[in-house]
Amino acid sequence: MKLSCLQEKLDRGLSLVGRAAATRTTLPITNNVLLATDQGRLKLVATNLEMAISCWIGAKIEEEGAITVPARLITEFVSSLPSDKIDISLAKKTKTLELKCARFEARISGVDAADFPPIPKVEEGITTQVEAEALRHGISQVVFAAASDESRPVLTGVNAEFEGDLLTLAAADGFRLAVYKLPLSTPVKQKATAIIPARTLAELNRMATDQEEPITIKLNTTNSQILFCMKDIELISQLVQGSFPKYDQLIPQSYNTRAIVDVAQFLRATKTASIFARDGSGIVRLVITPGAKANQDKLIISARSEEIGDDVGEIDAIVQGEEAKIAFNGRYIAQVLDALREPQVALEVTSPSSPGVFRPEGVDNYIHVVMPMFVQW
Repeated sequence: MKLSCLQEKLDRGLSLVGRAAATRTTLPITNNVLLATDQGRLKLVATNLEMAISCWIGAKIEEEGAITVPARLITEFVSSLPSDKIDISLAKKTKTLELKCARFEARISGVDAADFPPIPKVEEGITTQVEAEALRHGISQVVFAAASDESRPVLTGVNAEFEGDLLTLAAADGFRLAVYKLPLSTPVKQKATAIIPARTLAELNRMATDQEEPITIKLNTTNSQILFCMKDIELISQLVQGSFPKYDQLIPQSYNTRAIVDVAQFLRATKTASIFARDGSGIVRLVITPGAKANQDKLIISARSEEIGDDVGEIDAIVQGEEAKIAFNGRYIAQVLDALREPQVALEVTSPSSPGVFRPEGVDNYIHVVMPMFVQW
């Protein structure tokens, strides 16, 4: 193998695929990144056996070849180099990769590419396309609500339901539920459902930042695999096995009180209250108060700790219904408000012991349900 490429392109490619390289593994080669010439370009691949990322970068190929080298080592070395041309060559006998850039050079011991785990192809199943920005927005609205605790594996994923020209993403961790609907650019002929690991979607969100073309999605539920194709990047992932909870029945169908508030003001007041809530189990109390006149409605956000003190904030609201009290984990409120792009959000409350519902004003494709915390008022 002998080639040359630009430092910034190799640096970006390695940083993209390197996030898929395993850190703790019983198969040491998954700590490595695969470098291989492929149809006039340099292909970079990393995998942790659950997820694999492939990236192609422009290069001047003089001699074909492939090798795997430690992902972290080559990524850190390349990122430290000046913005210049990098010459890369492989000594076949010693399996040593040599890199030269400006007045820097390094030799890295590699492992034969034949030992690298094969990256599966997703050829059967459904194929569709979705606008990159729409998918990124959808992921950002739900992925934080997935569970990080592995005790219930299905909750560590995001349930994706493809039907017609609609994709529904849902995530839950037992304390909250986020559901977001977005359009598919290419309708699917048959309904399909998959639980995609939240980690996979979080990576996809980072990778698709500069993506302008639609993202192609290939789903094979039989082999339990999903593939996301972008410009010069492919991400393939195993699906989470199991059945996602029937979440429709968790969404309240009515409310006694509804308050429309400014998202930025609500978020600021929640973060302020959370400072005091840290020593009080994270509890933030909300009181929705209808005023005597239309412009006197308000939402009071408070928190208190026996040892530290208390805090009370007040923001304007538009209230329908009676006065209501409810308490949530402050982190859950802040995360949903942080994800919203709309300027206003509606909070719907039935009782202090029933779930609260957050709906952004002006759109009807997102709903976020949060379980209340039981407190002494």
